[in-house]
Amino acid sequence: MVSSATNFSRSGLSDWLIQRASAVVLGLYVLVLGWVFVSSPSLEFAEWSLLFDGLSMKIGTSLALLALCAHSWIGMWTVATDYLTKSHFGRHGTSLRLSFLGFCIIVILVYLVWGFQIVWSK
Repeated sequence: MVSSATNFSRSGLSDWLIQRASAVVLGLYVLVLGWVFVSSPSLEFAEWSLLFDGLSMKIGTSLALLALCAHSWIGMWTVATDYLTKSHFGRHGTSLRLSFLGFCIIVILVYLVWGFQIVWSK
């Protein structure tokens, strides 16, 4: 049995709900960006920059970034606990899973910090 020490909320139902809610947030964000592309076919850097300078777009992008990080963490944790196990990899299964999850944490945190730095700098 795999310990749940590294999952997001210690409850499978909560993780499922968080992942679905984050998917809705990401879907809405993609629809907004798609609408911007469709409504402005000759979008240039000045207009793009002006769009992302607005507070509402900064907040929306930040929410989408948080949703992406939560969604990806739950997904990677699920994959790791399902497939990187002792039954698949023998005695190296636990260390492989923990190494993979550690790598995922580092990558997700780097993307989160870097994304906030990009969105909120200026």
